[in-house]
Amino acid sequence: MSIAQRFVAGEGEAHPEDSAALTAFRCDSTNLPWIIFRAAFRAAHIEEIPPRARAVLAALARTVDAAKPFSAIFARRELLTGRALQSMRTFYRSLDDLEIAGLIERRPQGRYVEAGLFGRAYLHLTKHAASLLGLMEPSRTHEVELNQTSSSTAPASDKSSFSVPSANVADGGVYKDLSPTVFQKRQPGQLPADLQRLRTLGFFDFLIFKLMREAGEHGKRLSDVVEATWDHLKRAKAPINYLRALLRNPVDFAHLVRRRNDEHHAEQARAQQRADAQAIARQHAGRTFIDTNGARQFVIGAGGDSLTIFSLTERIGRQAAGWVPSFAKALASGKLRPATALDLERFAHAQQEALGEAPPCAAPLAHTKPPVTGAVREHIAGLRQLLKVRGAGA
Repeated sequence: MSIAQRFVAGEGEAHPEDSAALTAFRCDSTNLPWIIFRAAFRAAHIEEIPPRARAVLAALARTVDAAKPFSAIFARRELLTGRALQSMRTFYRSLDDLEIAGLIERRPQGRYVEAGLFGRAYLHLTKHAASLLGLMEPSRTHEVELNQTSSSTAPASDKSSFSVPSANVADGGVYKDLSPTVFQKRQPGQLPADLQRLRTLGFFDFLIFKLMREAGEHGKRLSDVVEATWDHLKRAKAPINYLRALLRNPVDFAHLVRRRNDEHHAEQARAQQRADAQAIARQHAGRTFIDTNGARQFVIGAGGDSLTIFSLTERIGRQAAGWVPSFAKALASGKLRPATALDLERFAHAQQEALGEAPPCAAPLAHTKPPVTGAVREHIAGLRQLLKVRGAGA
């Protein structure tokens, strides 16, 4: 038989009303600026004044304007007593303590002469209180300059001791300047021209810059990846995930872009050649050309859109297809030349001989002088003598 007491106060399960009391706690969710938080912290840790005065000074530090620490503190007594957790009588005693310590200034109550009414009496922090709470930045910078000058004039053995934080400040991540003067380096505001089209797919500028860095880590250029896969990228359901998967892919996108550019340039060159050949064909429309061997004759139509080729072994000409580029190339290289009248006559005579037809005229193409014999010379001498006799008789 157990004689131990089963239920003891503070043991066992919690009562329902106790759990409800735990959930009834509330906390102030106000977020203070760092300089105000520091001022309230310093005010609550001044040892030379009573605790009630420290609480009121911390409440004033939470209420004062950090940009104008010497201006009037616009706060009702109910607000300050609520923040200091004091009654009204204790609050006024705390104000007396702060005024005696020289931390606040209680100016007399103002009066509106025209209306005959009295105004409010505002509280003001003194210069000593503002510097003590860290609300005066010029004094702070002056102290920093003094510390820098003293550290520069100190010997090398003493400088090493300042690198270790003292016992009055926190270590780790808090031991740094919480009001930095050098801002963080931002990304440039202008994207490359070939990457601005990513904005239409839902990419933000900072994400694009991040993807550029990730592409560099994988040995690629984001511009090459986007250029090579743009047709597939703009049809993707999740373009961001698809693009990151492409960055991890070992494919050489730069080579694909170079090959595509080379093909594009080659096609442009071929189109330019075709345009130049068409211009040459229209320029020589209606003219006849012959090759260097004289074996073929080329006749361009009146509109420059057709070419008829005549050969020595065929009387009927043949129509050429796709002749413009080859004709321009042959004309530029000197394999073709414009045909003259003598070339046309010789080509017709050579064509008739090749086909075995009699020429329409028996006369030779080139007339040669008959040979001069002795009888011809004697006949010419007699004629000259006869002309001399007749001339003398006359």
